[in-house]
Amino acid sequence: MSQQKTSSNPSPVSTTTMILYSLPHLTHTVVLLPMALFIPAFYADNLGLPLATVGFAIAASRILDVATDPLIGIMSDRFRTRWGRRKPWLIAGTPLLMLSTWMVFVPGEKVSIHYLLIWACLLYLGFTMVDLPYKAWGAELSTYYSERSRVAAWREGMGAAGQVIFLLILMIMAAYGYTDDSQQLLAIALVVVVTVPILMLIMVFNVSERAPDRLAGDRLTGWSGLLLVFKNRAFVRTAISIILLGAALICQATLHKLVLTHVVGNPELFAPMILGEQLAALALLPFWMWVSDRIGKHRAVTLAALWVGVCSLMFPLVGAGDSVLYVSLIIIRGSSFTSIFFLSNSIAADVVDYDTVTSGQQRTGLYFSIWGMAIKFSVALGVLLGTWLPASFGFQPSALDHSEIVLDSLMMVYGWVPFLLMLCAAPLLWNFPIDMERQQQLRKQIESNRVR
Repeated sequence: MSQQKTSSNPSPVSTTTMILYSLPHLTHTVVLLPMALFIPAFYADNLGLPLATVGFAIAASRILDVATDPLIGIMSDRFRTRWGRRKPWLIAGTPLLMLSTWMVFVPGEKVSIHYLLIWACLLYLGFTMVDLPYKAWGAELSTYYSERSRVAAWREGMGAAGQVIFLLILMIMAAYGYTDDSQQLLAIALVVVVTVPILMLIMVFNVSERAPDRLAGDRLTGWSGLLLVFKNRAFVRTAISIILLGAALICQATLHKLVLTHVVGNPELFAPMILGEQLAALALLPFWMWVSDRIGKHRAVTLAALWVGVCSLMFPLVGAGDSVLYVSLIIIRGSSFTSIFFLSNSIAADVVDYDTVTSGQQRTGLYFSIWGMAIKFSVALGVLLGTWLPASFGFQPSALDHSEIVLDSLMMVYGWVPFLLMLCAAPLLWNFPIDMERQQQLRKQIESNRVR
């Protein structure tokens, strides 16, 4: 493994290093999609377990994250080895992620609900052990305002490319008649188990960690250190923004297939539509980088979110048979998706700089663990809004026919609720307290007080 750099004034990160760092994100994030899209139906339909019990097992497995996320975040911050703080967690977590993915995706013919619960818990634990230190490492890879956006852009762009590969595999398999869930899950599991360790090792052996920032003077620890997190105005604003933006996106994602089936009447367009959306997001990535460089990442992510919201306002115009209009709106709306994710992660790195100045130590893992819990809450809120609100207007997916009023209500929830959530997040981000000038001041304070 390469040694971590100890320079207090590091040189810019090369494009090659950014690419090498981003490689694992190509396939390790693919694990989470099937847990929502395939696993519930597969264990209920193919393996005969009660659907409600399957849903409970998967939901219960996520409760473990409440304990493991902050624990792993704090431990990875405090971990000290000759190879760095983050790498050992990735090396330890990868085998667990591989094994648990295989056990969940490729089970035997006879399994129990306890089997699913145990292996789902281990899968999410393995994912946290890899993903949380990995993203914290990325936030620490550069100390420069704009360069942090490029590091995050490479990673999130690689993740979007992974989703494209995932969708292409499913579409190719379907074209050749392999439409059974067990066949598709086997293919996904093989991709993950074969590629993740290879890509992870390439990164670990070729990308260096920076030495953590530790400042002279007293360092706040324990409850006083934890309370300092919630006194950080920039952190509180990002956490609320994550919940609002995440809930907006997940609310719509929950309803995509239902809208295609019950409103547009063309459910087979789902995979090609999502593929088109991912390709548009990748294609517009350089544009959003350009916007970020000129007006600041906080205002760029605000515009990207409002772009999604404004496009969503037009969804109630979609009716039966409007396949071209609907898919076009989805693709245009989704062209800013990847930028929302990479800019948010880049902003998070700047927030950690402020905490380093006030706490005297670099606590990236702790911050990313709390943001991770905010993301999980936003997912739960988005699913709740995307299911409860349409149901309250009388929409039931099992019904063979719906009145025009019910479908109009569904489309208003689908289009207008996400817009309102995005609109609420905009003031929190537009005048964000850490811009390029402020971040550069924070870095000067860190470097002048850093323990040599």
